[in-house]
Amino acid sequence: MRIQMRPYAGEPDRRAMVALVRACPEDNVHVLDLPYRLSSWALDEAENVGLWADAEGRLRAWAALQTPFWTLDYAYDAQGRELGLGPAILTWAIRRATAMAAQPSGRRAWLVGAREDQADRLGDAQRAGFAPDPEAAQVVLARPAAPVEPGRLPDGFQIRPLGGVAEAEAYVALHRAAFGTANMTPAWKTRAMRTPEYRPEIDLVVEAPGGRLAAFCVGWLGAGEAGGLVGQVEPLGVSPDFRRLGLGRAALGEGIRRMQALGARETRVQTDRYRGAAGALYARLGFRVAQQIVVCRRAFAGPASAE
Repeated sequence: MRIQMRPYAGEPDRRAMVALVRACPEDNVHVLDLPYRLSSWALDEAENVGLWADAEGRLRAWAALQTPFWTLDYAYDAQGRELGLGPAILTWAIRRATAMAAQPSGRRAWLVGAREDQADRLGDAQRAGFAPDPEAAQVVLARPAAPVEPGRLPDGFQIRPLGGVAEAEAYVALHRAAFGTANMTPAWKTRAMRTPEYRPEIDLVVEAPGGRLAAFCVGWLGAGEAGGLVGQVEPLGVSPDFRRLGLGRAALGEGIRRMQALGARETRVQTDRYRGAAGALYARLGFRVAQQIVVCRRAFAGPASAE
């Protein structure tokens, strides 16, 4: 089969990238949260995206250098796997990462993730010069559908859906405070909210007395590997000004409840192993380790000030 790269053309290709992964969820790490990830500002530069299509124009593989995450996201369908497109994708990514090293979007290192049972992906990454980094390792946690105890909110606080695009800037301020970076932007949030997969009823915020946003829990729904609906939390955060009040617990519990009401038979979250507080919260709500994610790192000569 003849495969060729072609330029990235924006929203139609973004939707095709999501569709490719959702058609073969068992082969890919990020599935349900892709509409969120592919809404990032990294894709504003078409050069950060590689697309591989067959002679009939069908998308067989794609890759995106996700600058906010320092991560290469990539996927291929069954044909792409059979054709061994992994090495070609990594070769393209290394070339692009090297070219952008001196730019503001350059990074000192790039990461590639794969499930521990994906020997082909891990082998491709290591042959391309990426080495496993235990400190960057992640886990996928899962919780089967079951009742969840509602969290208690302090007096005057309430959980509600985000108020549409009009409240995107307030969400961005909260997200930045929660994670301590300026990565999230109004354009990113707005674009995610306009994707076909977005469900406003599971884009939740906790409002403090006076109207300030204090915490958030965003949910995504889609088909799981074995069929049926599965929910995923991405992202979840609490403003530093409102921590230790149980807001994250309450928002997460309500997000789970709502996703189950929409038919989710399981709720998942992918998180860094080192986040002890978050891990403890997930454990209290019944999440257990379902998959280990090996993260490989390769160094590049990016600007020292890169975020």
